[in-house]
Amino acid sequence: MANNLQTAAYHNDYNVGNEKEIVTHKEDINSSTHDDYECEFTPTEQKKIIHRIDRRLVVTVGVLYCISLMDRTNLSAAAVAGMNVELHLDVLMGTVSRYSVVTLVFFTTYVVFQPPSTVIIRYLGPRVHLSTIVTLWGAVMIGMGFAKDWQSLAALRVVLGILEAGFFPSCVYLMSTWYTRYDIGKRYSVFYILGSLASACAGILAYGLMQLKGREGLTGWRWIFIIEGALTCFLGIGAYWILVDFPDKAHTSWKFLTEREAKFIINRVDKDRGDAKPEPWNMKKFFKGGADFKVWCYALIFFNTTTVSYALAYFLPIILQRNMGFSVGAAQCLVAPPYAFAAIIMYGCGWVGDKKKIRGPIIIFNMILCLVGLPIMGFAKSPAVRYFGVFLTTAGANSNVPATMSYQANNIRGQWKRAFCSATLVGMGGVGGIAGGLVFRAQDAPHYRPGIYACIATSLFSLLLVGIVTLISIRQNKRADRGEVELEYSEGDQKGFRYTL
Repeated sequence: MANNLQTAAYHNDYNVGNEKEIVTHKEDINSSTHDDYECEFTPTEQKKIIHRIDRRLVVTVGVLYCISLMDRTNLSAAAVAGMNVELHLDVLMGTVSRYSVVTLVFFTTYVVFQPPSTVIIRYLGPRVHLSTIVTLWGAVMIGMGFAKDWQSLAALRVVLGILEAGFFPSCVYLMSTWYTRYDIGKRYSVFYILGSLASACAGILAYGLMQLKGREGLTGWRWIFIIEGALTCFLGIGAYWILVDFPDKAHTSWKFLTEREAKFIINRVDKDRGDAKPEPWNMKKFFKGGADFKVWCYALIFFNTTTVSYALAYFLPIILQRNMGFSVGAAQCLVAPPYAFAAIIMYGCGWVGDKKKIRGPIIIFNMILCLVGLPIMGFAKSPAVRYFGVFLTTAGANSNVPATMSYQANNIRGQWKRAFCSATLVGMGGVGGIAGGLVFRAQDAPHYRPGIYACIATSLFSLLLVGIVTLISIRQNKRADRGEVELEYSEGDQKGFRYTL
C-alpha cells in the first residue's frame, strides 16, 4: 500500500519529463532567509517539491519512530498484562525492582552507542543504516516474546538498546539537512506526533493482543512482543525503498527528486545557514562542537524533558491502575487521550515557533504546563482530577521534545557540529530515559510522591537553562550586530548568522 501511495503522489506532481524551458524565479515558500535568490522553479513547483519531501521523508521516519517508541515502551503494557507476575518482576533488588532494572538496562547501551550513529549514517546512507537496524530490532522484539525469565528479558533489552541507539539521532540529523531553520519546527513536531501515536495507541493495541492469551500455549503479554516485532520487521524491510538519502544524493533515491530538484533544496538550505554541502570527515570539527557551552545546555534541557516523558511512557498504565484505581483494560485504553491532546499542543507549538521565529518561549510554555499538571497529578484527591493533571503533564513533556530539537537545530551551523550536537542531544535524552525508568519506584506506590518531586525539579531546571541560553544568545547577537564577532563562522561560511531566541 505504501508503495502505491508513494507512486500516486509521485505522478500527481508535475511531470519532470515534460518540464518547460527553464525560467528563473524568486523563491517564495516562507523560507527562513530574507535574501531571495534566483530559482528555476516557479513558486507553485517549489511548494510541490517541499510537500513531496514532507510526504516521503517526514512521514516515513515518523512512522518508523512510531514503531520504535512502541517497541521501546511496550513494557508497561506487558507489565499489567501479566509479565510482572509470570517473570516475577516486582521483586526488589535492594531498593529497585526487577521491572526497573529491565527498563533501564536498555539505556545503558542506548546512550553509549548513539554518538557514532551520526557518523555511520553519513557513510552507509540512511536507507541502508536505518532499514537494517529497524529490521534487526524487530527480530529482537520477537525474541522477547519467548523470554523464559527476567534475566533473558534484560539481556534482550540490552541488545535492543544497541540497535535503537542509532535511529533517533540519525533521523534528527537527516531531517535537519533537508529544511531551513524556520521550516524545521513543524516538521519535527509532525515527526514526533507520529511517534506519539505509539504511546497513544500502544495501550489499545496491547489490550487487543492480550486477547490472544492461550493461543499456541502463549500468554497474552508474549503476543504483544511477537506481533509488534513482526510488524517492525515488515516496516524495516519496506523502509529500504521508501527512505530517502541526504540532499546531495537525493536524486539516487527510488522515485524521489531529480538532480535539479535536489540542487534547489541544497541551494535553499545553503542560503539559510551555509552548511548544506557535505564536508569530508574531520574529527577536530566533530568534537569542536563540544566546546560550545550552549550545546550542553540544549542537551540538559532534553535530559529534563525526556526524564518526564519516559517516566510517563513506562509507568502511566501502572499509575492509572494502582494510583487511580482503573481496571487493567481501562488503564491500557486511558493512556491514549492524553497523548492525543499532546499531539494538538505539539503541532500548535511547532507552528507558532516557526511563524514567530522563536524557540525558548515555546519551551517555557511547555514546562509551565508540566509544573501545573504534576502537582495536580500527584496531590489532587479525586482520580478524575488527577487524570486531568496527566493531560497537562503529558502535553508539556512531549511537546518539549520537538521544541528542544528545533531550539538546538536553529542555533548551530556546520555539518559535523550538527552531527556531534545531534548525538549529544539524543544521548542525554537516553540518560533521561534511565532517570525516567527510576523515578516512579514500586515501593512509592500508590502515590509516587518522590517521582512527582523529581519531575517538578527537572521542569524547573529547564526554565533556568532556557534563561541562561537566552541571555547568552542576546549578548552574542548584539556583539554581532556591532560587528565585533561573526557567529558560528568557519572559513568559507556565509556571514550574518544570528541565534534564535
